[in-house]
Amino acid sequence: MDCSDAPQVLRDFLAYHETICGHSKATVDQYYLDLRMFLRFLKLDRGLAPRTAELDEISIADVDISFLRAVTLTEVYSFLAYLSRDRVKQPNAHELEYGLSANSRARKIAAIRSFFKYLTVKAKLLEENPVQDLDSPKIPKTLPHYLTLEESKRLLSVVDGKNKERDYCILCIFLNCGLRISELVGLNLQDDHGDSLRILGKGSKERIVYLNDACREALDRYLAVRSEIAPPRTTAMFLSNRRTRISCDSVQVMVKKNLTRAGLDASQYSTHKLRHTAATLMLQNGVDVRTLQEVLGHEHLNTTQIYTHVDNDQLRTAAAANPLGEFSPNENTAKKFSDS
Repeated sequence: MDCSDAPQVLRDFLAYHETICGHSKATVDQYYLDLRMFLRFLKLDRGLAPRTAELDEISIADVDISFLRAVTLTEVYSFLAYLSRDRVKQPNAHELEYGLSANSRARKIAAIRSFFKYLTVKAKLLEENPVQDLDSPKIPKTLPHYLTLEESKRLLSVVDGKNKERDYCILCIFLNCGLRISELVGLNLQDDHGDSLRILGKGSKERIVYLNDACREALDRYLAVRSEIAPPRTTAMFLSNRRTRISCDSVQVMVKKNLTRAGLDASQYSTHKLRHTAATLMLQNGVDVRTLQEVLGHEHLNTTQIYTHVDNDQLRTAAAANPLGEFSPNENTAKKFSDS
């Protein structure tokens, strides 16, 4: 991403997260976008840019430590108010909707907190952290959306077409291993270790995901086809029609196409929903939550624990298992207890 408009202090912060913290390029790019929006808002709010200027066109190249030292908690809350009321959700949509979600606002707050913590604790450019007492927006808890076992089988059974071996293998790995789309797209041939795959996850953290028989068979069938079409010295495991590494967008399109083919609502599901599906199916079939945490590559256990609340059928079963579940007092029983 082009960060030529970023002031030096912001560039140093981004470099710190990429080189010292080991965050992925995607994470660092998102930090830049969120902080750029915040700094643009401050310039407009302080009258340092014309009131008629479009927020997305304001330069932040002149932001320096004096500018940042003047930041107040009130300004940050004004920025949050702008995000929740006036910020357009999808600028290119036919009908514009305003107000970012609590999740989007919380992510921007996390970026701002991290930036000022860096300025005070690491770079020691500020003596006081103006956002130390900043509250995050309350995020409503939602249960992950996932396919049932039968729907998963139906999705796998409809795969067809020119790339059916590749597409089936991708879907099989999503549904059995719970990979993120970036992890799957980033797989190389050398990551295949027979009974397992080496996964490069968030923050460049490595983990091993073991393959069951269905995944191993699907991968072997695809690799046999791949060996006939792959250009020399191409290491990417999953290839596009152009014989280059498949893109995330191409995978998403393929998944949506097969969801529709399976008679499922493609608008309700994505590759990430397939990850939810894998997690839920594993948990339903006896995998404990700490093992699931390792499989999914979650840094914190509370991220994984959401899957312990998704299966309403299991909750119903637990209720039905209570020995009092079938007790119903008749008139004689009721009289007996009233007389005693």
